[in-house]
Order: sequence, then structure tokens, then C-alpha cells
Amino acid sequence: MTGAALTMRRPVSATRAIAASVPLTTLVSLAFLAIVLAWAVAPGAFTAYDPAIGIPEDKFLAPSAEHLFGTDQLGRDQFARVVFGTQSSVLSALVAVAIGVVVGGAIGLIAGYFGSWPDIALARLVDVLLAIPSFLLAVVVVSSLGFQTINAAIATGVSAVAVFARVMRSEVIKTRRAVFVEASTLQGGSRAHILFRHILPNASRSILTLAVLQFGLSILVIAGLAFLGYGDPPPASDWGLLISSGKDYPRAPWLLVFPAAVTIATVLAINRISRWLRKTS
Repeated sequence: MTGAALTMRRPVSATRAIAASVPLTTLVSLAFLAIVLAWAVAPGAFTAYDPAIGIPEDKFLAPSAEHLFGTDQLGRDQFARVVFGTQSSVLSALVAVAIGVVVGGAIGLIAGYFGSWPDIALARLVDVLLAIPSFLLAVVVVSSLGFQTINAAIATGVSAVAVFARVMRSEVIKTRRAVFVEASTLQGGSRAHILFRHILPNASRSILTLAVLQFGLSILVIAGLAFLGYGDPPPASDWGLLISSGKDYPRAPWLLVFPAAVTIATVLAINRISRWLRKTS
């Protein structure tokens, strides 16, 4: 067999090996999460119905081939509302995670690397944030900013800052004591070089796994805030708002079951992916 043929086969073997090492449940979770993210990016590609406009004569129709998730009290297609609600629910959770990673990561990085009084001051700030239940803190923040989904995302991100800060601080302290960091210091490396070239890349590995897990938690928190009325008002179709509206119509259980099922399945899929990343990291 020629060298060219061997070169052509190696990537295929490597791909098969990677696929074989991923559990089936993780592959299913990745596939489901990919569908949900596609809903968030291009919801119009998955349904021809308008989520805000319904036909009164078609209200409370049971799930069928024409209306996969049935219709609501105004004759609106429930599947279309769930799909279009993904955009605000999922993208808001991504905003919340980004706030937690950036702000919390910066606090943990500064506290863990410089130590001394910056560590003491920032540690007290983190302790205060951890002393307040995250959901209660999110409610306080969104009440101050206003009842909108983007404000709910900011509130959720603020409530996650302390968790990211604590994890980043512990990872920075552990990495700072590594042999390669001490060698770089002895060779005359500047603080900025050591911080951004050695400590940050190694300390951020645990942050990635935590960010995936926090993504699922943020979806739950934002859905909970929308359920309580702290998100965008109707006719918005946030998942939490759909669940809140669906509970008022017991004779049409699909209005509650399907949005809740999609929310739960998304969070479980994200948690499964997070567990797999933690094992492989």
C-alpha cells in the first residue's frame, strides 16, 4: 500500500476512533442541542406559521400532523411558538453565561494571581454574592433593571459571577505553583506574559466545563423568571412564559407539556454534555 493511501486512511480511522469514544447518550444530546441551536438561529426554517398570529376557529386543537404541538387559546400554532421562543430563551442564556465567564473569570484571575489585599477584597465580594440565593439575586437585579428578557439574562449572569470567580481563583492558585510557571518566572518572564501565556490557558479548562453546565442552569433560571412574569410580556413566546400560560388551560395539556418537555430535554442534554467534557478534560 502506498504512502498516499495510508495518508488518506488515517483521518478516517481517527474520526471513527473519536466517534467510538463518545457515548451514545452524549451523541444524542449533541444532536438534540444542535437542533435547538438551529431553532434559535433560524426559527423560520422549521415552521411556516407565525407565532403571534392565530386562527380563532382553530383554537385548542390537539397535536396532529398539521399542528405538531397543537394550538393555543388564540388558535396559534404551539410548535411555532416553542421554536421562535428558543431564540430568546437560549440566546439569553448564552448572554448570561458570557457575563459570568468574563466578569467572574476576571475576578478569580486577579484574586488568584496577585493574592494579598486584592484577593482578600475580591474574596469578600464573592462571599457576599454566594450568601444570596442565585435565583433571589436574579429577581432583585431584574426588578431593578426592568421586566425584559435581556434584563433577565443580565440578572442571571450576575448571579453566576461568584461561581465562576471561585473556580477560576482555585485553578489560578493551583496553576501558579506549577513547575513550568516557576521556570518562566526564573527566566525573566513578565507578569503579563506569565498570566496570559501560561496561567490563563491552563486555568480556563475547568471554566469551559462549568460554562456548559451553567448554560443549562441559565436556561432554567431565565425560564423561571419568565414564568413569574419578569421577562418579555405577551405575545412573546419565551419557554417560561409558554409554561405559565399553558397551566391555565387544563383541558389543553399540550400547551404545558410540550414547552416544559423541550425545556427539560434541553437542560438534560446540556448536563450530559457537561459531564462528558468533565470526564475527558
